[in-house]
Amino acid sequence: MKASACSFALCFGVISSALSFRIHRSALISSRNVDLTILHERRKRQEYRNAATQVLSNFMEKGESASDDVDPIDRIDFNAPKLSSKLDLKTLAVALDAELYEKEWFVTGNVNPIYFADSFRFEDPDVKLDGIEDYARGVYKLFDQNTARAEIIATEVSEKTPNTVTCTWRLSGRVKIGPGLTIKPYIVYTDFTVDPNSGLITLQEDRFSIPQWDILLSALFPFLIGNVASPPAPPVEPRVAPVLPQMVGRTRGPLAVFSNFFQNQ
Repeated sequence: MKASACSFALCFGVISSALSFRIHRSALISSRNVDLTILHERRKRQEYRNAATQVLSNFMEKGESASDDVDPIDRIDFNAPKLSSKLDLKTLAVALDAELYEKEWFVTGNVNPIYFADSFRFEDPDVKLDGIEDYARGVYKLFDQNTARAEIIATEVSEKTPNTVTCTWRLSGRVKIGPGLTIKPYIVYTDFTVDPNSGLITLQEDRFSIPQWDILLSALFPFLIGNVASPPAPPVEPRVAPVLPQMVGRTRGPLAVFSNFFQNQ
């Protein structure tokens, strides 16, 4: 009986860590031909806060087979120049809102590195992770790209915390854990800490509208949703697609000046 209880507790911790938007795998999932030295360095850049997350990371690594599919994250230029000029928090919030609305990078990994400092760190209750590239690769591999959604509700300057932009969004879809688990839709609050000098994001912290046990219970026993577990978050209200501010250019390199010129005509 005690052994069964321990096994269940371990299972609870492992799956809960994954379902609560864990980016534990990011250091293990670069391209199929990744150099082993780089892989070792990425492993060192993540800090597991509990044993369950470490176990889950190992499980996912063993269960993942090589694929000939092109990894879209490889197309992102993580060495691209940062924002050429510092944006005020309100403008940055508008820019992030437009980018996230279009790209949903919380689940796709299709980030725009120009907003992130080289010292960027992601944190949640289970994992600390350094580097925007590892974060991007992690979410891309964790979430089922055919079903996962990060529907943006609002991205605003925080009224409570200085130098912070908060994005409110609805997470839904499936995660690639074992045969795949369906996430009951819930609300996530992502806090971006912005360096007041550079205007770049140095920290991302995620908070959730429901406790981890609710996320887990709903994934394993969906018939309990709305009974023991809370109901799913309601659908996101339709909104006008936000527009990226013109001062935030997407084109980098020698042709940027021509692109910006024609955009302003």
